[in-house]
Amino acid sequence: MGRDKINNMKTIEKIDLHIHTVASDGTDGPAELLSRVKEAGITLFSVTDHDAIDSCSSVHALLRKTDPAFIYGVEFSCRDEGGKYHILGYGYDPKASCLRDLVEYCHTSRINRLQQRLDYLALEYGFTFAKEDTDALFALRNPGKPHIGNLMVKYGYVPTKEIAIQNYLNKHKENGKRIRPEDAISAINGAGGIPVLAHPCLGSGAENIAEDDMKKRLEQLIPYGLKGVEAYYSGFTPSMQVEILTLAEEYGLYVTAGSDYHGTNKPVHLGYTHLDEAEDHPQGLLDFLHDVTVCRG
Repeated sequence: MGRDKINNMKTIEKIDLHIHTVASDGTDGPAELLSRVKEAGITLFSVTDHDAIDSCSSVHALLRKTDPAFIYGVEFSCRDEGGKYHILGYGYDPKASCLRDLVEYCHTSRINRLQQRLDYLALEYGFTFAKEDTDALFALRNPGKPHIGNLMVKYGYVPTKEIAIQNYLNKHKENGKRIRPEDAISAINGAGGIPVLAHPCLGSGAENIAEDDMKKRLEQLIPYGLKGVEAYYSGFTPSMQVEILTLAEEYGLYVTAGSDYHGTNKPVHLGYTHLDEAEDHPQGLLDFLHDVTVCRG
């Protein structure tokens, strides 16, 4: 199962470089995801779990010669004085200690936040859960708000996961530090990967980032080693897409395309990136595909 570069761009007809599995907050396991990727006609894909990389190795091990090309990926959840950032990493060496150490730190932080959130729900609202259910949460590699939200629905505390997150979990003020974007960028670069700012116009969640603030973010992150932006994204309007493509050209950044597929946890289809609506592929995307390390069966 080799790792190489893309030599013939014509072989990359449909790509999706932003996909989540059960290793974070998606619902598909590696084998199920690979099957769905092939059914969707995707020819190049990446798994980008939140703060986790294990599913990438599992997917890589499943690849056969006739399967789509694959890129190792990750999505780090970051925060600094300017707010929240999601930093994607592509084509890294999964054995690199700098990356694995950061992933392990993030896992420990997520477990700590899980306990804080459960304590908050019990103290503020009287929401409690059976030990076997909380044990199942703590056994997850990267438990997050969607996992708690689904449990709240199961117990009848809320009608939907979205209400659980918006009306309850988001009101909890977290204790403890998240990693900074420069830490994620440094680890990805150190592992030989390409760091990319995810869904830049949307920041994190429903947050909207104005163009001037976007420029400030890019001018802050580029000196740290940021190399690309996600310009084709399922949640972008045409104007958002044009804005990011313009900034990518202005700052000489790579361009990527991703759906942010989460299985049944999010109403987004595999391969839905708006890239198929583009008349021509931007140079930033062609450069990214030329330079990123790709795995084949």
